[in-house]
Parts: sequence; structure tokens; C-alpha cells
Amino acid sequence: MQLGIFTIGDVTVDPTTGKAPSEHERIKATVAIAKKAEELGMDVFATGQHHNPPFVAPANPPILMAHVAAQTKNIQLSTATTLITTTDPVRIAEDYSYVQHLADGRVDLTMGRGNTGPVYPWFGKDIRQGIPLAVENYQLLYRLWHEENVDFSGRFRTPLQGFTATPRPLDDVPPFVWHGSIRSPEIPEQAAFYGDGFFHNNIFWNKEHTERMVDFYRQRYEYYGHGSYDQAIVGLGGQVFMRKNSQDAKREFRPYFDNAPVYGHGPSLEDFTSQTPLTVGSPQEVIERTLSFRDYAGDYQRQLFLMDHAGLPLKTVLEQLDLLGEEVFPVLRKEFDALRPAHVPEAPTHESLVARHQAGKDPIPGGGPDSPAAQERAKQAEATQREHSK
Repeated sequence: MQLGIFTIGDVTVDPTTGKAPSEHERIKATVAIAKKAEELGMDVFATGQHHNPPFVAPANPPILMAHVAAQTKNIQLSTATTLITTTDPVRIAEDYSYVQHLADGRVDLTMGRGNTGPVYPWFGKDIRQGIPLAVENYQLLYRLWHEENVDFSGRFRTPLQGFTATPRPLDDVPPFVWHGSIRSPEIPEQAAFYGDGFFHNNIFWNKEHTERMVDFYRQRYEYYGHGSYDQAIVGLGGQVFMRKNSQDAKREFRPYFDNAPVYGHGPSLEDFTSQTPLTVGSPQEVIERTLSFRDYAGDYQRQLFLMDHAGLPLKTVLEQLDLLGEEVFPVLRKEFDALRPAHVPEAPTHESLVARHQAGKDPIPGGGPDSPAAQERAKQAEATQREHSK
């Protein structure tokens, strides 16, 4: 189990002081948070991608990741998310291969469509084509990372002829890809098709919805022959706020929750925490709630928490990280590892992906010849041939 944190880089007024950090202060604070996560032995630091107020820190994730990579040694650097719809696949291939080299392989990506509609026209795209863009752009990105000379013609960009993306991925192994989605089944289908991971950022949804999305991905992962149902690679999001006792946590966090740009001015804190994975309370309550995710998501590989949203001051965020890293993560890591069956894989790392590649066991998009998907395609082709022969 990889345990870590993610940021969406919002610049938000602190409702208890009426002040907001400057963009410069927020960007520097994000770096401090990443370094603190490394210091505490967390496994992952992930940054989102936004291009509009109130978000500032993750407008260009590769720059932040490269900067953090230079100041850390162990922590995995990820995105949460990379906008596969509005960022050119050639740009993604080059930028993240470059960061992968700088970080000695400590890089992976979470592909997503974003949650801000206006971003599409800003980059010359149509939001009504969000799903087709995600499918086509990732198809091209996959080929750019796995083929040296790419010929490509699609609906949404100019054709490529004999194009080679540089630098090539480190050790000829691209960064691992998670496909992130909250509500669209086409995205877990895409993740399963390629044998990639599926990340469900279940901050806003009830557990029944998360269970359906993860279950669908696991079924399709097995269908494409990449492994058994319970071997599919799953990640979950979440958010917590802690103090030593629950009453203090709720009292302190309530004004931030009520005014948060992502979910403020909606349901009450009590309603939201009862209906979603948001947990506000003691470290023990966070441990118990997080362990319960396994009841509906199965054994999974990555758990990330949003810790710096809604105008929380840096001092408070660092205090939260101390509680998370010192009191919560050691227990979660021990409990999750003890519960995970031996045949369920650990979270992918560059080292494990290199070993898989060298053993010739890379996933085959659409499934290998022995997969249920291939067998179904063969039956359909045979039926079509019989129909044509009549």
C-alpha cells in the first residue's frame, strides 16, 4: 500500500483571518508540504493540474515535480491529475519522460479530464468531446512512449509522421499511469483496456458509487486478461482533518469546510462526513474510517489524502501531516499489508515495472491471445465469417 497526499493548489481566503496567501506564498508552501511528506516517510506526493483561479500551484505539474525531485530522495511524485483532454499528448510524453529522468524513476501520472468546464475552450477544445478526447489522446500518448517512430492520424490534432518523442522513457519503461474518474465508466474501461491503474478520488461520493466504479474496473481488467479481479490496480482519494479529540477537530475545521471552494456552501459538515469519506476527528477515527474503505473497494494499492485545501494555513497543514505520518500511516500500512493476500500485487514502482518489462510481461492493450476479450473477438469474427459465407 502506498500512502500519501495530494494538493489541488487552491489560493483561498482563510475564513478565520480574512486573509489569503499570495500566489508566491502558496507555491512555496506547496514545496514545503512536499518536503515535509518526504521527511515523514510518506510514499507519494501528488499535484493536480488547473489553469484558473483560485488554483495556482499546479498550473504546470512537471515544473513542480522536477523542483521537488531535486530536493527529495525517496518519495514518489505523481499528478492528480494530468489533463489528458486539453494537454497535447506530445507535450505530456516529453515533459514527463524528462521529469522521470530527473527523478530517477520516481514519477507516475493520473490522467483526468478535469473539473473545470471553461478549461476546454482556453486550449482550443470542446467539452462535449471530453470522453473522445481522453480516449484518443491517451492512445497517442501510449504509442509515443512505446514506439520510437509514430505515424498517427486522429480527430483532434494534426497528423504525425515518423515522429519520435524525446527523451525516451527511462530504462525504456514509461511512468506508470493511473486513470482518474469520479463518475464516467468510460475511464475505468480505458484503464482496464491498457492494464493501467484506476484512481477513484472518492471525496464527493458515497461508498456505494465508489464500489460500483471500482467493481466495474476490476471486472474489465480481468476480462482483458491482465490479472484476476482482485489483482487490478486501484487507488482511492480522501480528505481528513485531525486533532487529538474529535470535538476540537470539528470546531476548528468547520469554518474551512463551510467556505471551501470545492464543496463549501452546500451540505453541513455532519451530512458530508456521513455520506462521503471525508473524516474529521481523532487519528483513531481516521484509521478506522480508512480501513473500512477496503470493505467496498477490496485490496487496493494507493491511498492519497487532500490536506491543504480551503485556506488552511501552512502551520496547520504541517501539523496535520505530522499526525498523518506519525500516528495514522504506520497503523494503516501495517493493517493493510497484513490483510492483503499474497497474490494481490503491491503498488507499481519504476523498479517493479522495469522487472516486468525485462521479463516480457508488459500488459497487452486490449488483452493477449488467451484473454476472455481475445476469445470473444475470435468468436465474433467467426460468426461474422459464417454470416458472410451464407
